[in-house]
Amino acid sequence: MAGIGLFRAFDPKVRRHLISDEGEVVIDEVRHHWVVFTVPMLEIALAVILLIVMLWKNLGNAAFALLVIVTVLLGHAFWRFLTEHRDRFVVTNMRVMRIRGVFSQTVATTPIARILDITLQKPIIGRMLGYGHFVFESAAQDQGFREIRYVSRPDDRDLTIQRVIQRTGLRASASVDVVQGDDDDSDDDGTGPIGMNSAAEVTTTTTTTAPAHHATSTRVAGNSSKSIFNSERGNWTDDPDHD
Repeated sequence: MAGIGLFRAFDPKVRRHLISDEGEVVIDEVRHHWVVFTVPMLEIALAVILLIVMLWKNLGNAAFALLVIVTVLLGHAFWRFLTEHRDRFVVTNMRVMRIRGVFSQTVATTPIARILDITLQKPIIGRMLGYGHFVFESAAQDQGFREIRYVSRPDDRDLTIQRVIQRTGLRASASVDVVQGDDDDSDDDGTGPIGMNSAAEVTTTTTTTAPAHHATSTRVAGNSSKSIFNSERGNWTDDPDHD
């Protein structure tokens, strides 16, 4: 129980990094798979064996050397435990974060929409023990998101991240559709990409009555065809149904 309380004291406190007033919530908090603690556990087991040998036999001057070795093994094992325990990969409804460090802490964040591609690697041992490695292709590769190793339940985590990315994309598309219906007369009227005066880019067709009693088509803007912003594909396309 004392060990559990000690590790809780060194918990990275992920929720203090959330933007609560903007409605940010944790979707998944990923800890390392238990396999990363194999080496520290072996070091502790070796230290215990050496202590038993010291107590069982009178080693004389060699006892001090063994005591130093035991201390080093226990100290290194404890450090590895804390390092792996405080390494967290967090997925929220807005972004992804990686929090690392024992005494000095590093917090790297990137918006969820900036993740371009995710590769899930599952080695043979990982498939048997239930862990995998994530490789992210994004603009945040230099911030510690390039590779997240020894992730437990990798398939479930992959689906969770994919759902969050998909929902984020749907919300962005809905926001574009809402802005497109805005009647604001400012320079950026919302019908084109941010910062673009779409009144100069999107052409419309007006009909006037000519003296010969037939309709004449007049182009208001300088483009030769009308363009619309397709929020689902995210690019500019020509409208084939409008002359």
